[in-house]
Amino acid sequence: MSARGSQVRHQLFLERGLSDRLALLARKPGVTKSTILAEALETWLTRQGVNELQQRFGPRLDGLARVLARIERNSQIEIEILALLVRYLLASVPPVAEGDDVARAQGRERFEWFTAKVVEAFREGRGSFGSGTGS
Repeated sequence: MSARGSQVRHQLFLERGLSDRLALLARKPGVTKSTILAEALETWLTRQGVNELQQRFGPRLDGLARVLARIERNSQIEIEILALLVRYLLASVPPVAEGDDVARAQGRERFEWFTAKVVEAFREGRGSFGSGTGS
């Protein structure tokens, strides 16, 4: 190997067919065999670095993807349960009569109790069924 400026000379062997293809590419104006090989090597080394990143962080990212998929699935189940409950309640519970102030007051009290329980559960980090955050 000999050095010229910041470049280092290398001697290498290529298969005949590959050498012929390299020579054909190097016939273009402003293109040399050295620049083609240097760019190809740079691309290959960069790709190797990407593979190392994939090997290092891939399992963690895959695990996070599985957790997110489980959260999404649980959220869809919760939304479906809520939708079925609302549909059932709207279909089976008659509306409160216009002048029934007692029933309206009861409804407000029940709603306040409900919202207080939701806030309490989230503040304490527990779910309705006592299993963590409910998911």
